[in-house]
Amino acid sequence: MRLLGGRLASHQALTSMWVNLIGCTANRELICRGDYMKIGIYGGNVRRGAPLTSVVDDAAAMEDRGFTSYWMPQAGSFDVLTMIGVVGQNTSRIELGTAVIPSYPRHPNALAEQAATANALCGGRLVLGVGPSHAPAIERLGLSYDRPAHHMREYVSILRSLTETGRVDFAGDMYQMQTGFACPDAQPFPIVISALAPLMLKVAGEVADGTVTWMVGRKTIGDHTAPRINRAARDANRESPRVVVGVPVCCHDDKDEAIARSIQIFQHYTQLPNYRRQLDSEGLDQAGEIAVVGNEQEIEAGLQAFFDAGATEIIASVYPAGPSGRASFERTLDCLAALAN
Repeated sequence: MRLLGGRLASHQALTSMWVNLIGCTANRELICRGDYMKIGIYGGNVRRGAPLTSVVDDAAAMEDRGFTSYWMPQAGSFDVLTMIGVVGQNTSRIELGTAVIPSYPRHPNALAEQAATANALCGGRLVLGVGPSHAPAIERLGLSYDRPAHHMREYVSILRSLTETGRVDFAGDMYQMQTGFACPDAQPFPIVISALAPLMLKVAGEVADGTVTWMVGRKTIGDHTAPRINRAARDANRESPRVVVGVPVCCHDDKDEAIARSIQIFQHYTQLPNYRRQLDSEGLDQAGEIAVVGNEQEIEAGLQAFFDAGATEIIASVYPAGPSGRASFERTLDCLAALAN
């Protein structure tokens, strides 16, 4: 099995399967109206018993289906930037994002070096998503979750200096640094923050290239997220920020069944304080209620509502529902690919 310099051999079989799914032109005509949506895929899931290299196969398959981006979390499994370096050697066009890397456990100089290396290996296709994570997750590492918005302002300022110039001379409240590095083939890349609260959205608009959200609904995007980050960027004389919205999606005719499955899968997000506030803002009790579900037309309408609210792109976290989970999973990918192409 060959990793670097070419795709995995087993990818050929996956490619054939995706091509067959795309071939449903009648379905594409049903749900597309000429304007294509910017849709990426949340990936990086390694099924029980599957090799780590299955992530490379999955990313390559999503590129072949025409999705604009492929995002992976740093979530207690593999190292996401190492994986992006490998995926980048086996893909050629798809944007590769982290959603997200917790900032407190990684010194910004170390993250800048690693991200610059991964970006060089993937040919400049990295979008670095970083965020403070959640107080319980950081504090159980023995670290302080102190002043997260101020921390992110300093952290991203250092990252940007290092990745754009190769050097930093920074004297802040939390970091004091004079250092640099020289990564071969280094080039700047977008940095987005998992900004949810008002102060964090202000930071994202002023020093980052946008926000990447999770568990944030359409109403909250329109009333809170997009207006705040756009105003902050405008006041700082920066370009319009990216508003990257992550959302669970399931194309399944039985909407109640799809929502029930979503509630089951995403239950653990319900009690995390940062997400709980967003769900309360949306008037939702359970995290899974935020999912976009239904038939092809309902999926299109649900995603379009996010774009109308101010999202610039969607990251779909595809999940299965019903007796034939695999069928609904593939139907969802087929629906999303038609909307994205």
